[in-house]
Amino acid sequence: MTNLATLLTASAAARPDARAVVLDDAVLGYGALDDLSARAASMLVSAGVVPGDRVAMILPNVPHMPIAYYGILRMGGVVVPLNPLLTPRELAYHFEDAEVSVVLVWEAVAGATREAVAGLGRQLPVVEISAAGTLQTLAQVPPLPEVLDQADDDPAVLLYTSGTTGRPKGAVLTHHNLLSNAQLSAELFSLGPGDVMFGGLPFFHVFGQTVALNGVVCAGATVTLLPRFDPARALEILARDEVTVFAGVPSMYIALLHAAGDGPVDLPRLRAGVSGGAALPVEILERFEKVFGAPIYEGYGLSETSPVVCFNQQGQARKPGSIGTAVRGARLKVVDDQDREVPVGEVGELVVAGEYVMAGYWRNPEATAAAVRDGWFHTGDLARVDEDGFYYIVDRKKDMVLRGGYNVYPREVEEVIYQFPGIAEAAVVGVPDEEMGEEVAAVVAFRDVPADGATGKLGELDAFVRERVALYKQPRWYKVVDELPKGPTGKILKRSLDLTGAQRRS
Repeated sequence: MTNLATLLTASAAARPDARAVVLDDAVLGYGALDDLSARAASMLVSAGVVPGDRVAMILPNVPHMPIAYYGILRMGGVVVPLNPLLTPRELAYHFEDAEVSVVLVWEAVAGATREAVAGLGRQLPVVEISAAGTLQTLAQVPPLPEVLDQADDDPAVLLYTSGTTGRPKGAVLTHHNLLSNAQLSAELFSLGPGDVMFGGLPFFHVFGQTVALNGVVCAGATVTLLPRFDPARALEILARDEVTVFAGVPSMYIALLHAAGDGPVDLPRLRAGVSGGAALPVEILERFEKVFGAPIYEGYGLSETSPVVCFNQQGQARKPGSIGTAVRGARLKVVDDQDREVPVGEVGELVVAGEYVMAGYWRNPEATAAAVRDGWFHTGDLARVDEDGFYYIVDRKKDMVLRGGYNVYPREVEEVIYQFPGIAEAAVVGVPDEEMGEEVAAVVAFRDVPADGATGKLGELDAFVRERVALYKQPRWYKVVDELPKGPTGKILKRSLDLTGAQRRS
């Protein structure tokens, strides 16, 4: 049978009393998680959800998230995981683009969902998930006895990302994509029933979802949750729950080092760190390994590749600064602008093929055709490969900003800025930040207002943007100029922007 939910049913059958999910004092065993997800599936069927329907899920990392996630999957629904920080405007776009049939939302952030749904012009059921009430409700629902068999290429999850248009696109990940990448993740990190994974990566993001949720469930291991990352709390959880594998983005490793001070930190059970999402500075890698006494394995992946396709793998040499070698089931190469493979050591675009590549972008054949050519997904990342087959990312996607592990797509923020009255030009870029890795900066020019007289306008613009984009996307730095630098075709040259004198917002 092919259904991503069989990861759960298999582990529950093998070890029903083992811990699956931990959140402080709350513990959910595999048998209980299996039972509750079957009841969630039954509830969705009773609500009229049919196989193939998209179900939006707006939940933080709480035990209710895997209950809903596997519940949707086992009845044949397609999970549309969304960031709880999205604004009503952003949520409405996703609801309409994915044509969702029902929304499951955490009670603390339900207001934005209600506002989004009110403006849709169609009926869209909203189910609020509460800490205690939802579990009591599910206890009264008879479980759905079977897991629906799915074809390998049936959609399982619709993960929203973005491209050159700035409009978020839904990457269609199939049951086979995610099932095979979860099995790969369990193998890569040697996960077993005795392991405890740190669950601070958001499960609505592909890294956390595959490595810290599906990979853990595949192995029958335990994930201990931290809904909102805080380095001091993370250190407490690492010690309290005897975490064996820490999965995080570079900003998390930096924050842990700051919280740990001079160290060393005594965590005898911690045997590995897993890093992805952005390049991890070699200095940070070496400091972490010295302070925490565990090696970090750095790798690479994208939403469109389920995500893991390249890693510094256990049992072979590690090369700090590299993303490692291609994993089983994935093929990588570096190509030029004509899609010809370049020689070893030369820089080109990294392209990926194999069983982890998405089925395509949701109802967007033009974007799919542009991204996947002859079976190769074009990442937009510049890379090189050495004589040993180790890959190195030379530069990230040309415009994307990675703030604390979240992808911020400048075009999306720029479109909001351009809606502000009086804006002539705008460019959003990333600037280095010690804590977050990168922060978002906006350089703008106002019409009929010189740069040296625009202080008042800048405050109004900041307030305008704050109302319209999620917190993690909001610019923290602003600079007003009279004119932005441009190339011969009139295109704004972001690499030529000078952020000297930029103002940090309060």
